[in-house]
Amino acid sequence: MVDLRSIQALRSAGQHEEARQQLVQLATQFPHDAALQYEAACVNDFLGREREAVPFYLMAIQNGLAGKSLRGAYLGLGSTYRTLGQYAESKQTLLEGLRHFPEATEMRVFLAMALYNLAEYHEAVASLLCVIADTTSDSETKSYERAIRLYAEDLSRRWD
Repeated sequence: MVDLRSIQALRSAGQHEEARQQLVQLATQFPHDAALQYEAACVNDFLGREREAVPFYLMAIQNGLAGKSLRGAYLGLGSTYRTLGQYAESKQTLLEGLRHFPEATEMRVFLAMALYNLAEYHEAVASLLCVIADTTSDSETKSYERAIRLYAEDLSRRWD
C-alpha cells in the first residue's frame, strides 16, 4: 500500500501538477491500488485533464474502491463523461452510482444535467424537482412539497 500523505501535502500546498505527476507514476506502478487510482483521477480532474482522469476513475471502481471514495468516484466519472460530451456514459455511470448510493442527492443533480444533454427534459426537471422537495429548508417551498412531487411525476398533466 502506498502512503498518500506526502502527495496530499503537495496538493494542500497548491502543488497539484507535481502531485499529479507522482500519482500518475504510482498509479502505473500499482494498478490494483483503488485508492491510488482514485487520487490520480481526482487530481487530473481538478487540473482540467478530464480525459486523462477517466481511466483512473474506472480502475478505482473496478479495483474495489469503497465508501465515500466510491461515491465520489461515481460522481467524478459521471460528471467527467458529461463534460467530455459522453452523455449516455454519464447517465449510465450516475445511475449505477445511485444504485449503490440511493441517498446521493448530488448524483441526482448531475444526472439531471446529463438527462438535459440527452434531451430527456422531462426526466431532468422531474429529478431536480424531487431534489428540491427532498432537500429544501425553505418553509415556503416546503409548503408546496406535495404539489412539487405531483408535478415531478407528470409535468404535462392538465386539469381542464
